[in-house]
Amino acid sequence: MTPHVSPPPVADGVPDQGAARPSAASRRVPLPTRVGRSLAGWLPALPLLVFALATLVLPALRLVHDTFALSSGGYGLGNVQKVIDNPVDREAIRNSLALGALQATLAAALGAPAAWLISRMRLAGRATWLALMNVAANFAGIGLAFGFVALIGTTGMLTHLLNVTFPSTASFTGINIAYLYFNVPMFVLLTLPAMSVLRDDWWEAAQVCHASRAQFWRRIGVPILSPFVVAGWLLIFTWTIGIYAVTYALASGPNSVKLITLQIGATLESSVFGLERAAVLSVLLMLLAVLSTLLYRLSIRRATRWL
Repeated sequence: MTPHVSPPPVADGVPDQGAARPSAASRRVPLPTRVGRSLAGWLPALPLLVFALATLVLPALRLVHDTFALSSGGYGLGNVQKVIDNPVDREAIRNSLALGALQATLAAALGAPAAWLISRMRLAGRATWLALMNVAANFAGIGLAFGFVALIGTTGMLTHLLNVTFPSTASFTGINIAYLYFNVPMFVLLTLPAMSVLRDDWWEAAQVCHASRAQFWRRIGVPILSPFVVAGWLLIFTWTIGIYAVTYALASGPNSVKLITLQIGATLESSVFGLERAAVLSVLLMLLAVLSTLLYRLSIRRATRWL
C-alpha cells in the first residue's frame, strides 16, 4: 500500500521550493570588501605606479608649470614667445622636425621591403636576420657615436684608407647617416609582425583573377600594409626627435647642427639662458609625442581590421 504523501505547503499560491534563497541585497559584497579586493589586485603594480608618478607624471606637471609661469608672477605665454623669437631655438625646432621626418621616411623606404623579405624567408634565415636587426637596433648611444667618429670622422680609419672626406658627423647629413644605423633595424622589427597579415592565398586568388603583381600590390598589398607602415613611421619620428646621447656625442660643439634636445642640454648646463627655455622645449617634445601617439593609435585601429 502506497503511503500518502502530503503536498508541499503553499504560501500565497506558490509551492515552497525548500530553503529560501538569499536575496540580491544579501549577496552583495560590502563596499569596504570590494575596495580591499581592488587594492589587493593593484598591490603588485603599486611600486611601478609610484615610480612612474615620481619620475614621469610629477616632472611633466612641473615642466608645464614652468612653461607658463612668468617671472613677474601669474601665468601666460611669455616664455613661449621668447623661444619663438629666438632664432637659434627656431632653427633647432626646424632641424628636429626635418630630421625626424627624413629619418622616418628613409627608415620606411628601406625597412619595409627588408621586413617583407625577412618575413618570407625560411626559419633559419629569418632567425639570423632577426638577431642582426636586434643587435643593430639596440646598439645606440655614446658607443655608436664614437664608432662613427672613428670610422668616417676627420681622422677616421675609413677616411684615411679611402683618402676621401665624408660629411662631418656634427652636420645634419652626418647625424642622418648615424641614425640610419639603428632606425632602419628598429623599423624592421616594428613592422615585421604585420607582414604576416598579407596572406599567400590572396596572391593566388589574384592570379586566378588574372591580376598582375602590380595590380595586387596597388589594390590589396599597399592598402593592407600602409597603416602598419604609417604606424612605424610615427614611432621612428617620435623616437628620432627625442634622442640625446648619440646627438650629444656627435654634435655637441658650438658650430654643429642645432636640435631641440641639444638646446635643452645646453640650457641645463648653463644658467645664462634660464630654465624656462628648457621647459618650453621639453613641453614641445611632449606635445609632439602625444600627437604622434594619438595618430599611431588611429593607424593601428585601422590596421587591426585585417587581423
